[in-house]
Amino acid sequence: MQKKWLVIVNPVAGNGAFKKKWSLIYNELIAQNFEVEVVFTEYKNHAVKIVQTSIKQGFTKFICVGGDGTLHSMVNGVLSLNPLNILEIKIGIIAIGTGNDWIKTYNISKDYKKAIQIIKTENTIKQDIGKITIAKNNETVYFNNLAGVGFDGYVVNKVHKFKNLGFLAYLTGALVSLTSYKKSELEIIFNNTILKGKCLMLLIGLCKFSGGGMQLTKDSNPTDGLFDISYVQKITLLTILSNIKGLFNGNITNHKLVNNYKASSLQIKVLDNTKTYIQADGELIGSNDFSVSILPKAVSFIVP
Repeated sequence: MQKKWLVIVNPVAGNGAFKKKWSLIYNELIAQNFEVEVVFTEYKNHAVKIVQTSIKQGFTKFICVGGDGTLHSMVNGVLSLNPLNILEIKIGIIAIGTGNDWIKTYNISKDYKKAIQIIKTENTIKQDIGKITIAKNNETVYFNNLAGVGFDGYVVNKVHKFKNLGFLAYLTGALVSLTSYKKSELEIIFNNTILKGKCLMLLIGLCKFSGGGMQLTKDSNPTDGLFDISYVQKITLLTILSNIKGLFNGNITNHKLVNNYKASSLQIKVLDNTKTYIQADGELIGSNDFSVSILPKAVSFIVP
């Protein structure tokens, strides 16, 4: 078994944050006596292949230097390979992304020195992971934070235009997009419940934060074996503007227009001809019909 850490670095994460921070991060890892091998991603989802190759070479300890998208790719690398030694694999993160939402649930510092100290402890939590199967091509995608369909996916499709705004990119994208978005007719099946009708947004959460620090699902618990679901049929721009604080402190989930559920699996069908975007961890992954199931305590992350 490799004693080395495999460090996967996204050089385009965080709007140029890499250029300012990488040499400091690398020097700190060496100063903290980490034995490392470093690989830079060269294209979107490159980390999937890097992780798969590295596990076959014997690596079990990984450090993500990037944002939520890089971590998402690494998780997909582990679970799509599904190695026999999956319980030995652990992932730590030094966050240099735009939103850095996943780390907020675990209070992992954005300060790289503190993040490295956390990784050095190798203290892990086994977290639930979501598994999405897209009906059109039977493709499987895993997510470790939050997935969404409808308006949420539509906003993610627009958000790249506002990346320079950092954590406000999603909020800006949402406010700009609300008037142009056309709702889809969805059928959502989970437990003994069927939700049917025009739907603005369906959020399927594991962790607490998304969209640059918003709390859009209720009572999130990433280890309870259940998704935290927010279902919104309609909401106005005025309602959002008057509840911006509630988006970030979680009170929006108590609004009468937001319905909250818990389930371990869902099926989503699009009943009209609209293109319905699906996002997972802030990455667009497909459109239209899909199913979601939970993989309890599937991946070990290094946390405080």
